[in-house]
Amino acid sequence: MVEAVPESISFPSEEEKILKLWQEKDCFQECLKQSKSRPKYTFYDGPPFATGLPHYGHILAGTIKDIVTRFAHQSGFHVDRRFGWDCHGLPVEYEIDKTLGIKGPEDVAKMGIAEYNKQCRNIVMRYANEWESSVKRMGRWIDFKNDYKTLYPWFMETVWWVFKQLYDKGLVYQGVKVMPFSTACNTPLSNFESNQNYKDVQDPSVIVNFPLVENEDVALIAWTTTPWTLPSNLALCVNPDFLYVKVKDNSTGKTYIMMEARLGALFKSESEYTLLDKFPGKTLKGKKYTPLFQYFAKCAEKGAFQVVTDNYVKEEEGTGVVHQAPYFGADDYRVCSEYNIIQRDQTPICPVDASGCFTPEVTDFAGQYVKDADKNIIKWLKEKGRLVNASTFKHSYPFCWSWFVRVENMVDKLLDNNDKCYWVPEFVREKRFGNWLRDARDWAISRNRYWGTPIPLWVSDDFEEVVCVGSMSELEELTGVKVTDLHRESIDSLTIPSRCGKGMLRRVTEVFDCWFESGSMPYAQVHYPFENRKEFEDTFPADFIAEGIDQTRGWFYTLLVLSTLLFGKPPFKNVIVNGLVLASDGQKMSKRKKNYPDPGLIVQNYGADALRLYLINSPVVRAENLRFKEEGVRDVLKDVFLPWYNAYRFLVQNVQRLQKEDEIQFLYNENTVKQSDNIMDKWVLSFTQSLIQFFKAEMDAYRLYTVVPRLVKFVDMLTNWYVRTNRRRLKGESGTEDCLWALETLFSVLFSMCRLMAPFTPFITEMMYQNLRHLIDPTSVEEKNTGSIHYLMLPQVREGLIDKRIESAVSQMQSVIELGRVIRDRKTLPVKYPLKEVVVIHQDPEALKDIQSLEKYILEELNVRQLTLSTDKDKYGIHLRAEPDHMVLGKKLKGAFKAITASIKELKSEQLESFQKTGSIVVDGHELHEEDLRLMYTFNQSSGSAAQYEAHSDAQVLVLLDVTPDQSMVDEGVAREVINRIQKLRKKGHLVPSDEITTASVIIEEKTQLKGSDLELTIVKGSSAPQASLNGPACAYVNLRVKVNNKDQEGVVLLENPVGDNRLDVDKLKKVCSSIFGTNDTQLKYFNGGTELTSKTDLQALSGKTLTVTSGSSSPSPAPTTAGLLCPYVNLLLRNAQPAECQTGEVGTLLLVNPVGQNGLDYPGLLTETAKVFGLRSRRLQLYLDQDLTQALPADSSVKSLDTKTLFVRVLPTTAEA
Repeated sequence: MVEAVPESISFPSEEEKILKLWQEKDCFQECLKQSKSRPKYTFYDGPPFATGLPHYGHILAGTIKDIVTRFAHQSGFHVDRRFGWDCHGLPVEYEIDKTLGIKGPEDVAKMGIAEYNKQCRNIVMRYANEWESSVKRMGRWIDFKNDYKTLYPWFMETVWWVFKQLYDKGLVYQGVKVMPFSTACNTPLSNFESNQNYKDVQDPSVIVNFPLVENEDVALIAWTTTPWTLPSNLALCVNPDFLYVKVKDNSTGKTYIMMEARLGALFKSESEYTLLDKFPGKTLKGKKYTPLFQYFAKCAEKGAFQVVTDNYVKEEEGTGVVHQAPYFGADDYRVCSEYNIIQRDQTPICPVDASGCFTPEVTDFAGQYVKDADKNIIKWLKEKGRLVNASTFKHSYPFCWSWFVRVENMVDKLLDNNDKCYWVPEFVREKRFGNWLRDARDWAISRNRYWGTPIPLWVSDDFEEVVCVGSMSELEELTGVKVTDLHRESIDSLTIPSRCGKGMLRRVTEVFDCWFESGSMPYAQVHYPFENRKEFEDTFPADFIAEGIDQTRGWFYTLLVLSTLLFGKPPFKNVIVNGLVLASDGQKMSKRKKNYPDPGLIVQNYGADALRLYLINSPVVRAENLRFKEEGVRDVLKDVFLPWYNAYRFLVQNVQRLQKEDEIQFLYNENTVKQSDNIMDKWVLSFTQSLIQFFKAEMDAYRLYTVVPRLVKFVDMLTNWYVRTNRRRLKGESGTEDCLWALETLFSVLFSMCRLMAPFTPFITEMMYQNLRHLIDPTSVEEKNTGSIHYLMLPQVREGLIDKRIESAVSQMQSVIELGRVIRDRKTLPVKYPLKEVVVIHQDPEALKDIQSLEKYILEELNVRQLTLSTDKDKYGIHLRAEPDHMVLGKKLKGAFKAITASIKELKSEQLESFQKTGSIVVDGHELHEEDLRLMYTFNQSSGSAAQYEAHSDAQVLVLLDVTPDQSMVDEGVAREVINRIQKLRKKGHLVPSDEITTASVIIEEKTQLKGSDLELTIVKGSSAPQASLNGPACAYVNLRVKVNNKDQEGVVLLENPVGDNRLDVDKLKKVCSSIFGTNDTQLKYFNGGTELTSKTDLQALSGKTLTVTSGSSSPSPAPTTAGLLCPYVNLLLRNAQPAECQTGEVGTLLLVNPVGQNGLDYPGLLTETAKVFGLRSRRLQLYLDQDLTQALPADSSVKSLDTKTLFVRVLPTTAEA
């Protein structure tokens, strides 16, 4: 049986119910079972780290993946969706190093690799539960139980197999990598193994000046042998305890600051400089300087480009001022982290790619290999006056033998395979990714780290004999030891006997770059080739992947490289690339700045569907950036979901009315439904089928950015055009048969729409379907199990219903109505006031016929008596004139603008008609286009039409409205106004049509103005007893006694507000409590007496109790009970309006102080908080002390004196209502 649909709705609450339904029915697994025998559609999920919490970027990419895979399922495919986790690498090691105070390899050696990796393993899935709950709450269906983790032994074994294939093909070699270059993005912290070699290197030696912001004539000078790191400079470091001097260079007259002990680095004798000042290094701390380059100037907001201090600065070399490039040196990274110049979760300031070339951020040296760029950077410094001294410096660098995969000789093959992939948007394939591939360098895949997949190479001491191991069984065979884990602690001690008499072979110490693991994911997630061989080979390459645009140099690249080297083909067929989600001001989202709303709160306030649709209907789906605005999510509710919900509610209302009044059981059967004669029915059915056709074609092409705007527009067409123009038919006012036609049409459209929108908004479509399914004839459904909208296939296009002529006719009608509405608005003529005539002028007689066929709707919507059609505008004395667009043309023509303005105004109507058709016109030798001119229709002064008609037009049609006053029509308009006000008043009074109205007590009354006269409306109803003031708080509540950090606090938490709304469970109570008492970072326990609260505790049953909150492990002594609330309060009764923001309660409670003695309200605060209780934030309120609303609460009242009183709330009318 179909259920009645409530007038108001809380979308987040409905979504929570749907989540429970999916869980109870195990809907996702049921989907997979149903589709098991269908063709496979392969999807790869790029693995995130679980050491951080999900953010908008993850939510966006996850939503795109969910939409496409749901669409594939609904298109008849079987889609396995497995979640993956990236578990190895630097993010994990960094956390452990920070926690345990590890500074370098010697610290790891002391504790042992086994213990170090154990610590890493312990934190790897730190936020896994938060990820799972966040992903599920967003409505994404993906398998967490059958996941893959890069630390699983079977995953690591496949990584070994991948490497062995490359090794056997001669694609792996060992090369020297001097350490300054290996400290790039992939390993921000330099780590030197104890047995590494040293190599003499000739480097440039430069001293660079950094002028102080406070005095640009004084500059700090820093020495470096790596000029290529200077574009990444974020700070200067000095030793706080050593002495520094301010000196004047006698030869140049410039003033420098440097360490006293290092004066010899710049000056050969004391006569070359004059000492101006001497001070300890700590006095320089915090001084700001002018950065060398502007590439990362925004970092100044986070404290970059200042002097920092640390004892690692020595007096043995340089100038005693060390330039800090945190992603190219361990000390730099540590010091900048300590000063919060960089944050762990930010994008690294690392403009060097894995091949050692500058990225496009460094505009002056983009694409140059860093060592090759040294000389160009020195030249740039010299030209800009920032170079103090330049020479060369020979010194020993530690160097490491690094393992490389040959990529450079495969570039053509990579480009060829890239061309076989379909990219959305396409420019990413050609430009961003294609350019990256063309410049690809050999890939350094080894890292001198601990927590990762070990590189499976066993070598002799002289590296002459090398054995590459490709599996666990091969390792056992060669070493005689069976292993179940492949991490370093399990295999580093294993040796392989030499076949060449070189003793025992030992494993090289390096582990794989974690990008090598994620690039191996297609094979490793199914343990290929050790298992699932046929299944993998039948479904490779993947049909679809999706990630952010930053992955063009990450995951997309490593996937393509490994797939090309292994199989000679691309790893995926289709890829969607999304842009970045930025804060509303265009800055990167930053936890420190708190410049974006918490995703959890957005979902809690507006629902996941609204967030999904907002993100997908934005530039990010075209790989552009989105400035996230909370109001954008709110607008999705207002502009899309509420109108859609109201259309659904209107359908159900009238189906129930039909069943009740006419005893007709409504059941929809697509196969037996009769064809309607009504033109609007035919139009909306045709429009729907055209949409389905478009939807399938565009989704097959992965163009989400064209699909969503059409779906949103369709909601507008359905609610503002079909339902609006057919309300009477749907209500049965034109007979039962016509009503059935209209209801069947509306049902068909809503049902199709739910199936189309299901991949995009899985919650609201499920909610509607769970009710609408009771109106579907079971014999008409092909699917065996119809328990969820997500089990159903997409609707098939019924081409027989598509009628482009009718779609065009209605489009013409809509243009006429919209132009007419603009005229009414311009002349301030409300639609309630009828007008005599609308004249429609169009050059195409066929278009006029179409408009004629819809005359009834035009007359009704514009409230006019007569429609006149014509092709002759001259008959009405109308001609075109042009005005220049001052902003556009002024900028374009500058000095010539004034002269051309006069010529534009002289243009003849015929010339402008030609301009309308061609889109361009030449005036005084300048070619002008549509954006340069504004065309207007005006009446000839000699014609009598000017006083009678008002005109407006678009490119095709001209509409004239007869605006001459007519008293009878004004009277009719006033009557309509009165009826409208009464209906609004009935709604405010919560009256329904069946309520009997009698001459007794007043239920609601209103005084207003209408056409300059006072209008007093009163609605009365059968008498009822006056409402008494409430005794005690209206809302359920608990008192709280909080004992945390040796601090006692008391306060109150309302368990609902208004009554029946916003009910708290234990989890929500904890969040509210941490907010009120400021205990965010503390693990707390909640007790009722000696019993600890759990997530299953029925909180509402504890109303009136006093709870104890503590951070201790043992249960506290029971809190003394308190009669009533600990805090003063007032009760609130909403008298003349309905609550808003999806709330229903009209009785609430407001705390005047909370916690005890804190946050007391004044009168303005009382009004503001009252508005919040009932969701009426945008409305003006008046508070009263009596229910008859005669005794207003004075603005100077003492709020303290109101404790325990009941206040009556009146919502003041807006200007629109008045």
